[in-house]
Amino acid sequence: MARGKIEIKRIENATNRQVTYSKRRNGIFKKARELSVLCDAKVSIIMISSTGKLHEYISPSSTTKQIFDDYQKTLGIDLWSYLHEGMQENLKKLKDANKNLRKEIGQRMGEHLSDLSIQELRGLEGEMENSLKTIRDRKYQAIHNQIETCKKKVRNEEQIHKNLLNLQHEFGARDIKQHHELVDNGGDYETVVGFSNGRSPAFALSLQPNPPKDLHSDLTFTFLD
Repeated sequence: MARGKIEIKRIENATNRQVTYSKRRNGIFKKARELSVLCDAKVSIIMISSTGKLHEYISPSSTTKQIFDDYQKTLGIDLWSYLHEGMQENLKKLKDANKNLRKEIGQRMGEHLSDLSIQELRGLEGEMENSLKTIRDRKYQAIHNQIETCKKKVRNEEQIHKNLLNLQHEFGARDIKQHHELVDNGGDYETVVGFSNGRSPAFALSLQPNPPKDLHSDLTFTFLD
């Protein structure tokens, strides 16, 4: 049974495309080896797959450089000079682009304006106004952000100050309460007096809330060791 004719077009399925490439590549390389041996020909094949992988075949008696040299000699061209000319052309384009950019920058700085027409000057003026508006908007936004940041810092400082005041009132009320608890002890008012130098003895003074007529009789001193 004869095989059907295969339509030559791109294989959409990636797996099938890779399998077909691998099979046909091996077949081409096999034919190149046979041609090189049977006909004593210099054969060089370079193949790059759709995935960017390089495959090449070169006759055993040749090198890639020799093949390129023979190619240039046969056609009478210099591939490297052609490549150099292309590089020089690209360099010239880059220099021209750089020159134009520098000229445009100078025009925005108020330079090189004598060669511009009225239409070009109006266009440049419009561009400068748009640029100035964008710069001003960005400046105002930066100022607004800075103000908001400062306000936030001030609010944080005020909150910290408020918390410290609350703590101060809380500790003050606690100290007053402890003082009253120390003084108010069953109706007696007691005051402890001492000397911090450690040389004079400390003593406690006790007073009655309802002192009798003879104050000296109820006034007692107790010396503490």
